Amino acid sequence: MAHNDPRPAAPTMKPWIAGIHAYVPGKSTGADGRKLVKLSANENPLGCSAQALAALACDHTPAAYPDPDATALRAALGREHRIDPARIVCGTGSDELLNLAAQGFAGPGDEVLFSRYSFAVYDIAARRCGATPVEAPDADFGADVDALLAAVTERTRVVFLANPNNPTGTYLPGTEIARLHTGLPSDVLLVLDHAYAEYLEPEEVDGGFELAARAENVLVTRTFSKIFGLAGERIGWATGAPRLIDVLNRIRGPFNVTASGQRAAQAALGDHAFLTRSREANRSERTRFIQAIEALGNHGLRAVPSKANFVLVLFEGAVQAETALQAIGEAGYAVRHLPGQGLPQALRITIGTPQQMDDIAAVLRRLCGEAS
Repeated sequence: MAHNDPRPAAPTMKPWIAGIHAYVPGKSTGADGRKLVKLSANENPLGCSAQALAALACDHTPAAYPDPDATALRAALGREHRIDPARIVCGTGSDELLNLAAQGFAGPGDEVLFSRYSFAVYDIAARRCGATPVEAPDADFGADVDALLAAVTERTRVVFLANPNNPTGTYLPGTEIARLHTGLPSDVLLVLDHAYAEYLEPEEVDGGFELAARAENVLVTRTFSKIFGLAGERIGWATGAPRLIDVLNRIRGPFNVTASGQRAAQAALGDHAFLTRSREANRSERTRFIQAIEALGNHGLRAVPSKANFVLVLFEGAVQAETALQAIGEAGYAVRHLPGQGLPQALRITIGTPQQMDDIAAVLRRLCGEAS
């Protein structure tokens, strides 16, 4: 390089990338390296379907690329949900598709909107494509439709909404989802993140699929990482208008879902008994755990009402979240502390087995000075 060359001495990252705080996954070890029971990543404590395991064990040729279009999996998803497979795209988990939605429809000078206490990936997805992330005020840790609509400007291009929401577990009924969509300009993309939708009861479905089927500006994403228990295989999918699917297909990875993942997801999709068992076990243990937290309400503990497979526990009294995090870790468990998402006073605790939830509850009772 010439002495008077004004260029920097090394590659320089774009300023919007510099603003990204890398996603921090749930911990599985203690500060001393000791392996902990992982209740920090919202994984299914029942594992995955035996049919999915059998599909993973099938012989295959690792040297061959997977089907780039996930044709058989999209056909199975179409049959299961009565969706035209041409309106489905698969991704490396729903995370890839969330990022692609922002990348495809927003950029420098645009805004990406979501509620306070939303999934951390939304902020990253916005910054990754040079757009400005905008947080709307929450309503007791849940999304507030009026606040979201009030935050829309002429620069808004994408609105993200997780339903149920991560990390709070809150949920908006279909009437509120419809009201949000009706209030948005037609050129704003509404992305409904349904990562935890399979944990809802049938009567609680929010109408997202119906909106995606008839509207030109609604994309619904789902994942096989949660209730299906296939987080390690990284399989997600999205549905929406053909124009939206075309955009995501243009910019997704060409072989973004592995051959084993496609087989396992297709098998898991058909095992309705496993899904029912997982949903019922989660509902039962979540109810018991919330009751245990409510019994400690006079000590300042509060459980945010949850429709997902985790509970956000607020520490609003003498017992601090950091103290509880340490005590739970000493008992052998990893849970999620989220000061980086504005929740220093809270722990997100995945619903595990009955024994695991009893152990966590016992730790919290002991910290509060209650008999175990």
